[in-house]
Amino acid sequence: MRGIAGKRVFITAGAGGIGRAIADGFLQAGARVHVCDVDEAALAEMTGACDGLSVSRADVAEWEELRAAFGEAAMALGGLDVLVNNAGIPGPTASAEEILPTDWQRTIDVNLNGAFYGARLAIPLLKASGGGSIVNISSTAGQHGYPLRTPYAASKWGLIGLTKTLAMELGSYGIRVNAICPGAVDGARIEGVIEAKAAARGVSASEIRAAYLGKSSLGTLIDADDVAETVLFLCSAGGARISGQALAVDGHTETLRM
Repeated sequence: MRGIAGKRVFITAGAGGIGRAIADGFLQAGARVHVCDVDEAALAEMTGACDGLSVSRADVAEWEELRAAFGEAAMALGGLDVLVNNAGIPGPTASAEEILPTDWQRTIDVNLNGAFYGARLAIPLLKASGGGSIVNISSTAGQHGYPLRTPYAASKWGLIGLTKTLAMELGSYGIRVNAICPGAVDGARIEGVIEAKAAARGVSASEIRAAYLGKSSLGTLIDADDVAETVLFLCSAGGARISGQALAVDGHTETLRM
């Protein structure tokens, strides 16, 4: 993809799932990539399998851990052109009155605070590079209500507010900030969400899965590569005039009322 080769990229939670697909996409396009993750085994596997990659073990909800990871990235890459705030957890599945405050806090800490911490640490490096791009991975839950997933939805709505505000603050420095809002991404994580929601609703998992598919105009789940390709486009020459946007990659979600 035009304009990606040689870029220096930091991806949070980049050792599996969507993050791994994003990292692989950048590496294949000729970028240099640093990823952080909490999964040390996945980081070790990835290090052995990928050239042009450096890694750190870090929990994005912990400021000092993430700060150390950015220091390691700056040394390995010699600067920064792209930050992808990908780290996120599904949080609890329950009605608001049943959600434990500790579960609420952990979801906000990872999904929203972690993205702010990442941006806070990346901005000086991006300014020093003369500009760049931040992509926040939000969700269609950040554009609709999402019953039984209050902490997750709140954190993903918050990411869109963070995205639009940072785009306004940083545009004069040549730094573009966008959010991607994936629909349900095929894989183990959404299967866990489906099972939890089925249990909370007292229905079968197949009913919940059918409801997810039925609320997409294209009638399909999303593939991690769909998200990765959109990230690369936003960071490429083709995305050079796109900022402050929340782009849905979801087959057109009609509603999340389920």
